[in-house]
Amino acid sequence: MMHQQRSEGRLSPSSDTEDSAGMSRLLAPRLAYFAGVARTEHVTRAAQEMQVPQSTLSRAMVRLEQDLGVDLFARHGRTVSLTPAGRTFLGSVERALAEIERAADEVRADADPATGKVAFGFLHTMGSETVPALIRAFRADHPRVRFSLVQNYGEAMIDRLRSGELDLCLTSPVPDAPDLVGRRLDEQKLRLVVPADHRLASRRRIRLAEAADETFVTLEPGYGLRRITDDLCQQAGFRPRVAFEGEEAETLRGLVAAGLGVALLPPPAVPRPGVVELTVTAPRAAREIGVAWLDGHPDTPPVAAFKKFLLSKRGTLLP
Repeated sequence: MMHQQRSEGRLSPSSDTEDSAGMSRLLAPRLAYFAGVARTEHVTRAAQEMQVPQSTLSRAMVRLEQDLGVDLFARHGRTVSLTPAGRTFLGSVERALAEIERAADEVRADADPATGKVAFGFLHTMGSETVPALIRAFRADHPRVRFSLVQNYGEAMIDRLRSGELDLCLTSPVPDAPDLVGRRLDEQKLRLVVPADHRLASRRRIRLAEAADETFVTLEPGYGLRRITDDLCQQAGFRPRVAFEGEEAETLRGLVAAGLGVALLPPPAVPRPGVVELTVTAPRAAREIGVAWLDGHPDTPPVAAFKKFLLSKRGTLLP
């Protein structure tokens, strides 16, 4: 009779009203109770260990069996023993609870003020000097904070901010979107990079309009520096003739050194042989570097500390 009542009340996997996610929501709150009763084989003792009323625990076990439509326990007075179905279910429940506990430990560790983690994104051009120097300076006061570092172009990092994969990112241009917060930190001058044997290589300064007939090598569309290059050339009165597109500034410098074009680039970390870097006098050639984060997203203590540190570098981020 009891089994018939459970069968009538259970949720069938083929039910039109519940899917597997619905079943998970029903079962999840009772899994720890089930594991406790299964471990002790005694409802009263399990209730004492878990510090819940025995009546609550008993009702939870009955409801769990009703939802599953199977008997998990054989009852013998105040003691219980697992049925074959109960033993099968217990193995999966213990693995699930262990995984939940592991995940809880991980997120607690990531939020720890002293040893937590910051997921930090930055432009490729910031990777060789700027970011290592920032992290070294920050870790002088926070020596055990860990970093998950991601190098990418601006739009990709903004996508990762929105998905929650990143806490903060250094990017250019500084984003202007209702769901993001962007703060300008510094400005980086751009130079026209030409081959060492180029007709303009003897110059120190140049108006960008003087390069209107040159072949350019640029970053791919979607990169902030590509947009800035296109905008500056438009201001100078021409549309750049692009021969090669790449994903990394130093690769473009190598293409310039090989005589394959000219490029608008930020200063290199280390001088590159085979090229000459000219100051652009008109239009004003520079890009803003800023930090961005998701608006309204709560910060863990290590993220809050690193954000405060970055904001303190306003005007002194770049050498």
